[in-house]
Amino acid sequence: MTKLVNSSGKPKIVVSDIDYKRLAGLAAGAVSRFPEVAEELASEMDRAEVVSAGSVPADVVQMGSTVEFRSDAGQHRRVTLVFPAEADISANRISILTPIGTALIGLSTGQSITWTARDGREHELTVVNVEQPASTATV
Repeated sequence: MTKLVNSSGKPKIVVSDIDYKRLAGLAAGAVSRFPEVAEELASEMDRAEVVSAGSVPADVVQMGSTVEFRSDAGQHRRVTLVFPAEADISANRISILTPIGTALIGLSTGQSITWTARDGREHELTVVNVEQPASTATV
């Protein structure tokens, strides 16, 4: 499988215009409380290819997507990417304002990305499957 990578060494990502607007605003508003994650989210939005909401491929991680991924440690996880107020780790609903949430946004099935955990260690994850919520699923 071919990995599409941009000049920063990170994989190409796609974000809907709706998610872009909300996430750019969220990053700007969160910079004083969560500076590292907010700056990383802003950086991801800066490098994203922004397309109309109806043009985002079905296998791209968007807000509300349920994502199955594997880590470089061999762990498989299935999570739903949500806004901070909806986060509930016991229900596998992870906030976009976490290092792993920010790493997932915009990736598509088969893509991998290296991300830095809050403890400073680098990890790699690979998206195995993406499911969209019924309200945004492509027909």
